Amino acid sequence: MSFETERNYALIVNPSAGGGRALKVLAEAERELDARRMVFRVERTRSPEHGIDIALGALDAREIPVVMSGDGLLGAVGGAMAGSNSPLGLIPAGRGNDLARALGIPTDPAEAVRCLDEGNVRSIDVGEANGRRFLGIASFGFDSDANRIANEAKLFKGTMVYAYAALRALAGWKPARFSLVEHGVQKRFSGYTVAIANNAYYGGGMKVAPDADLSDGKLDVVVISEIGKLRFLMNLPKVFKGTHVDDDVVETWKTSSIEVKASRPFTIYADGDPLTELPARLRVLPSALEMIVPGDGS
Repeated sequence: MSFETERNYALIVNPSAGGGRALKVLAEAERELDARRMVFRVERTRSPEHGIDIALGALDAREIPVVMSGDGLLGAVGGAMAGSNSPLGLIPAGRGNDLARALGIPTDPAEAVRCLDEGNVRSIDVGEANGRRFLGIASFGFDSDANRIANEAKLFKGTMVYAYAALRALAGWKPARFSLVEHGVQKRFSGYTVAIANNAYYGGGMKVAPDADLSDGKLDVVVISEIGKLRFLMNLPKVFKGTHVDDDVVETWKTSSIEVKASRPFTIYADGDPLTELPARLRVLPSALEMIVPGDGS
């Protein structure tokens, strides 16, 4: 559906997003916003919590919040806005920009502004783990180690950081035991990763859950069982096309809620940031968030 033509925007900018790329994106976006005579103000964030406060204040002022950052701030703000029936805009400025990829929002700042000006509103699902909300993919196990390494990395930019992190994590990885419970039925296995996906992508374009749909009212569960490290490494490139799910050590299914735990402590990461610790209960909040996405002509 389309939305009202009279609207003011509150740009919520994370200055450190994308290794500082956000400030360059901001300058380009401002030029396009001015050229289109769009009414906006800019707020720089100090933390995800500060970004949430700005967004909620914008809603009170009848402004449309627009996140200019990566998936981390977007997940925090989007989770806080879930259920508000107010649209959220996005100008991608992070390293991965995986939700933008799934929604078809351009990474070019001028085109992203065009999407804000001419786009439509789409209802998407929101995930929740131990009461903490996320928009993309909540995962743990091998992914916990890889995400931590990626967030600590200083020498790599863009999607290269994710490849580096995966190789570093693989070197020291030891399989863990996982337990998944749905409707009282328990599934136990040894392996690498459990991913609970609202979105198809993570890690800058890895299509880990190729059948995930942001608007189907379900979360996609992807589990990777025990496998030799060399075979795991050889299969990594398949994740970018989503063909890894054809491997016999990968299992996928859809759920509305699931309980998870493991044989050793793991942090659940989502949208690139730490979300909560195991054990955890995850569920989907169907059609909980309105996002501005490209229209038919955008």
